[in-house]
Amino acid sequence: MLKFTVPEDISEISVKNFLRRNCEVSSRLLRKLKQAENGITCSGRLMKSTDILHAGDTLVLRLHENNSEIAPVDIPVRIIYEDNSIILWDKPPGMPVHPVHDHQSDTLANAAVFHANQRGESYPFRAVNRLDKDTSGLVLTAKTRYAASFLPKHIQKEYMALCEGNITADGTIDSPIRLKEGHMIQREIGDDGISAVTHYTVIRHYGEDYTLVSLRLETGRTHQIRVHMSSAGHPLAGDDMYGGSKERFPRQCLHCCKMTFLHPETGSQCSFVSDIDFWKEYK
Repeated sequence: MLKFTVPEDISEISVKNFLRRNCEVSSRLLRKLKQAENGITCSGRLMKSTDILHAGDTLVLRLHENNSEIAPVDIPVRIIYEDNSIILWDKPPGMPVHPVHDHQSDTLANAAVFHANQRGESYPFRAVNRLDKDTSGLVLTAKTRYAASFLPKHIQKEYMALCEGNITADGTIDSPIRLKEGHMIQREIGDDGISAVTHYTVIRHYGEDYTLVSLRLETGRTHQIRVHMSSAGHPLAGDDMYGGSKERFPRQCLHCCKMTFLHPETGSQCSFVSDIDFWKEYK
């Protein structure tokens, strides 16, 4: 259940316009609410999308949440924050976010469904952001449909990566990315690819062999950081798909270290961090 109150500076507004413009309810979710039993009410009265609201009116949104079909598995995963709308997880490396054909019971989704069952809650697994199996760090999941539709427009992420070689200055890579011909997963730079922009900042050097950088993405393409840093001649340590060596690091050294977002219910800005030291972890 969600509640939204019409602010004092609005004299009158339709239910549809209030939910779409002020509350950022998606058109898809609005359709589901209209179809649901008592989906949109005000003071106990069922509301239509054309009904007029006034300052101080409170809309109540209700949607039945179906339980996930994903098998619950007791897998310990650190939870950084949780409330009625969201959970922020600290995903370890080697764990897929979603089940795939060869990972059906060792994913974050399995752990999340188990956690919900332990709390007596029932909702589908909804990942707001996704990380590769071997990428570690922050993954945000939404408990409600509204949170799932609201959050992608109001989230910023920062990554840490240990790259091979000596990166001497901060920079930006603006190169389109496409699926590599003959491959199902691997990407490459290509003029006919989709626009991708990565900003990176040098944090520290480990001799001439490795450079720790922080990265911020303007776009969210598959394998974007891995492809871009490889194209710059500095593949991620441990990322043998894109030219890195696994001799010292058994997985790509990439970690989602910071996440900032607007809370879907309160509208307040939230910021969380997850620290990592690749050097100590694999020394």
